[in-house]
Amino acid sequence: MEFIEKQELKIWWLYLITGLTIFPTAAILFFYEGGSSNQELKAMYFVPVALLLLPFLIIFIIQKNQLTLTINSKGFSYRYFPFQQKLVTHLWDDIEEAYIRKYDAFSEYGGYGVKMRLWFKFKDKAYLMNDKSRGLQFVLKNGRKLLFSSNKVDELELFLINLKTRHNIKAIR
Repeated sequence: MEFIEKQELKIWWLYLITGLTIFPTAAILFFYEGGSSNQELKAMYFVPVALLLLPFLIIFIIQKNQLTLTINSKGFSYRYFPFQQKLVTHLWDDIEEAYIRKYDAFSEYGGYGVKMRLWFKFKDKAYLMNDKSRGLQFVLKNGRKLLFSSNKVDELELFLINLKTRHNIKAIR
């Protein structure tokens, strides 16, 4: 019995904002009378063109990140690829509480992605990959808190109830 959820950070709107900010620069570079000619661009090995495309490449790489959360009768594990190469595992013995909770990504954590809690709460970390406002909160016995957003909150809640009754896990509430 195992629950596995894979999530990616969907930020399509960032392409739009980047395009709108780069468009004036590209227009000046290519269409302005005093701008660079094709000869000058060739002499610079098209570096200005590459620099205009670099923000789009960075956004593309960020969107290819993937969070994998696995929960089973032994505990839970997660990995945020490509930034976290190793799988991080926590056993149920190390977990004080696990529950579904409502959160506000911007006021509590400052946005989406991998975030530390605002207002100097450095032991709280969140992996927020979607714009849904409910996720799974883990409180560890060492005082750290981990919050994971979920696209399957109802399925996750049923899984946790089933896991608690079958394996008598006290941490799940």
